Amino acid sequence: MEKTLNRIHPISDPEATYFLQVSWEKDLGTGFVIMLSDAQCAWTGTVSEAEISREAADMEMDREKYVEELKNALILGEESAGKYNFAISRGEENTECHFSYEKNLKDVSFRLGSLKLQKVSRPVEVIKELIGRCLDRLGRLQAENEHLQKENERLFNDCSDMEKRLEKCVEAKEELEADLYNRFILVLNEKKAKIRNLQKLLNEAKESAADAPCTRDSIATVQTATEREKEYDGSTDEESENLTQSSLPAAAERRDSMLSSPDVVDAAPTRKRRQRVVKPAGTGAKVAAYEAELPAKEK
Repeated sequence: MEKTLNRIHPISDPEATYFLQVSWEKDLGTGFVIMLSDAQCAWTGTVSEAEISREAADMEMDREKYVEELKNALILGEESAGKYNFAISRGEENTECHFSYEKNLKDVSFRLGSLKLQKVSRPVEVIKELIGRCLDRLGRLQAENEHLQKENERLFNDCSDMEKRLEKCVEAKEELEADLYNRFILVLNEKKAKIRNLQKLLNEAKESAADAPCTRDSIATVQTATEREKEYDGSTDEESENLTQSSLPAAAERRDSMLSSPDVVDAAPTRKRRQRVVKPAGTGAKVAAYEAELPAKEK
């Protein structure tokens, strides 16, 4: 059986303090037992499952929601203070006690339930049980508090270790960033040097490409002039040979006519015009020999 013990203050006497113990088997909706004490007397009563269903039907409330409201009012205790009110009225000679519980809704309140409690014949035993439950609960709370303190110390130590590790990681990160930055600067400087060299080579190539057309034009001009000189020399040699061959029969005819004519007066030998063109070596020798023989024959 599960039990909870809470401290309540009735609205009829807010200065008074009562101890409310609620016990149930499986669920609060299957019924529960209430034990109420003012540390001198004790009263007890039972609420059955049928009574819970009847109260929910009277208030036209869903049964599960009604059971949830009972848990908030009777079990949570001080956690729900101000949301629920308790009313306690004693009978003659404290043989009976009327106990009711209500829920506050702004300016109004509605009753969740009520029952009559019967006085316990031996309240000392009940009070001892309540004190024992308080001590047991206090012991559990202390043990839980110690466990939480140890857990807190462990977490604090873990947090300190993590902070130290984090500081080391930060230092390692800063060192790594500095190293990477230095390497990046070296690589960047190398790339800049390569870019400058490539730009220099590109400018030189552009200048060479600009000077190339002039060079090609001059080379083409020289080649054209050379070809023209070769063509001119060839045509001049051919013309000289033709003139020499044609002049030989003409000179022979003139010689024969002059010898056969009686009235021919000796005349000075005529000089041929020297051609200002370049003659081949063989042709010049033949012409010179012919000119040397011609005056003797004419004479």
